[in-house]
Amino acid sequence: MPFSAEDLVANPKFILTLRFHAGRMRDMFDAGPRLARLLASQQRWLLTQTAYALAMERDPADPASGFTAVRLTGEITSLKVASRNTVLSFIEELLTYRFIAYEPGAERRRPRHFEPAEISHQAIFGWLVSNLGALDLVDGGSRAAHVEAHPELVRILQPRIARNCLRDPLWRDPAEHVGLFLWNDAGSLIVDHLVSRMDVEGDDPKHVIVGHVDSRALAADFMISRTHLQRLFAKAAQQGCIGWETSERKPLLWMSRSFLEQYSQWQAIKFAYVDEAFQWGTR
Repeated sequence: MPFSAEDLVANPKFILTLRFHAGRMRDMFDAGPRLARLLASQQRWLLTQTAYALAMERDPADPASGFTAVRLTGEITSLKVASRNTVLSFIEELLTYRFIAYEPGAERRRPRHFEPAEISHQAIFGWLVSNLGALDLVDGGSRAAHVEAHPELVRILQPRIARNCLRDPLWRDPAEHVGLFLWNDAGSLIVDHLVSRMDVEGDDPKHVIVGHVDSRALAADFMISRTHLQRLFAKAAQQGCIGWETSERKPLLWMSRSFLEQYSQWQAIKFAYVDEAFQWGTR
């Protein structure tokens, strides 16, 4: 039986999966910042995962299938995730940085079909393996190793995960405090950075220590303005999501337990869909 979201949140090991996956996403950014920014906000995550799912569902015998501008726009705008212009700009960005290409011979055909470049396949595969590896930390499973041994499974698993997440309003529209970060530019990257550094051994009932955070260096790292980052931190602090322990020589940033709980509940939805897809695709 796959884990439910409730199972995961209730499991004391789940916090380790969150830190593990956040660390892997941080490593992915370090390895390819431009590509990792495709998952840097909730809107871009939904756009990227939906586009890839459409590409994986391509059936050469069905001209209407696959990743086209019309199909991606229809999927995204029907759920009010983004406007038509945002979707078209996103596709242009993918083409500009060669994360996608036209299918051979599709440049002059209508509709134009796109296919992911090899670097995009590698990124989605890495994302999937990270999620599976995080789940393995909960129960000692071997999901990640299985998919690494059978990489073709990504074509089966990813569309199911992406569509389940896209259709679930609890995942699609994160709760207020999580959404404060995730609907912001590079917000997912910022949260991943904080979660990857949290002290899971701490016993403070209200706070989880992250450590010293250099906002200037972090903003430069994530290719955002320092002003943007400071405003985001200030708004999160006003809402009690984060704060600073000032008794040390260098102020230590903390996340509130309530924010971490809300974040855990949101992430558990996706991890449950990942586990369900794995169980379904490998039975």
